[in-house]
Amino acid sequence: MKTIAVIHGPNLNFTGVREKAVYGNQSLQDIDDSIRAYAITLGCKVVIFQSNSEGELIDYIQNCFIDEIDGIIINPGAYAHYSYAIRDALAGITTPCIEVHLSNIYKRESFRHTSVISPVCMGQITGLGLNSYLLALSALNAD
Repeated sequence: MKTIAVIHGPNLNFTGVREKAVYGNQSLQDIDDSIRAYAITLGCKVVIFQSNSEGELIDYIQNCFIDEIDGIIINPGAYAHYSYAIRDALAGITTPCIEVHLSNIYKRESFRHTSVISPVCMGQITGLGLNSYLLALSALNAD
């Protein structure tokens, strides 16, 4: 059974509270519950982590490698656009990773159109809300 880590970056703990027109009405707990339920149907396990701190996110990414996690789904939030430190943490491990975003970052402000994270990930899924996570989970769980 594969174990997939889901990593939520800054401000995602306020999902369902902030900018509902952009991020939707679901709370992060609702999203996490849906991810866990979907993982059961796929026959895999998920571990979920959220932090507003860049250093904690980097530590968690490195621990995923040390713990031999089978894949990482990361929503780096705004860090996607400028965190070379998170990018380097992902580039420094061999764990497959998919970047996700609830909103379509390419339909938003121009500074959001570039992700420094996506070049070191196997793919990027944006703009599909909760389904961004579920599609990434399906992809990482595939044999």
